Order: sequence, then structure tokens, then C-alpha cells
Amino acid sequence: MLLAATTNYQPVDFLPIVVQFGLAIAFVAFAMVVSHLVGPKRRSTVKDSSFECGIESVGNARTPISIKYFLTAILFVLFDVEVIFMYPWAVNFRALGWDGFVQMIVFLALLMAGFVYVIKKGILKWTGTHA
Repeated sequence: MLLAATTNYQPVDFLPIVVQFGLAIAFVAFAMVVSHLVGPKRRSTVKDSSFECGIESVGNARTPISIKYFLTAILFVLFDVEVIFMYPWAVNFRALGWDGFVQMIVFLALLMAGFVYVIKKGILKWTGTHA
């Protein structure tokens, strides 16, 4: 019979957590103060303008983007997450036996059925101009 061990925590038991939290806040404050003191002080319209990927910002930021970009990104994340499920299976392949093997075959069949559906719908075809 297992007996439940009762533990009475004292406030001093949480001291390492409080110290680590305090050090983290101190580091952030130190980094911000030093970067403000050491950082450049000269301001100009060129330095203060937004800059992204080496391309000068021109035009409206609300330019429509092709839905194909978003569909491709969502499909990548979807299939990538499904493939992640194969790693634990591969690590425990011998322990799972034939039952685990059949379950992975069913999983892969469903995965490939979804992929075939995506291909048949033409979601991955980039036709015309795209943003």
C-alpha cells in the first residue's frame, strides 16, 4: 500500500524561482538601458522609414494577395504536422508490432487520400500571375 507523502512547502523553497525571475527582469532592463545609451542617436527620414527585405515601401499596404499563397501555406503546415506523428511511431516501431504497423498504413492511406484530393482540385497549381 502506497502512502501519500505530505509535503509542507515553505516560502524559502521558492527562492530559486524568485531569484531566476529577478535575474531575467534585471537582464532585460540592463539590455534596454545599454542599447539606449550606446545606440545611435542621429535621426533622419531615411533611417526612420520602414524597410523590409531590401525593397522600398511604396503603394498601399492593403494590396490583395493571391489566395493560392495562403492555401499552399496552410497545406504545408497541415501535412507537416501530420508527418510529425510518424516520428514517435518510427522510434517505437518494434514495440508497436504489427498492430502499430497496420495503424500507420491506415494513417498514411488517409494522408495520401488527402494529398490526392488536393492535387485533383488543382490547389497547388499556380496559373496566371500571383503575388
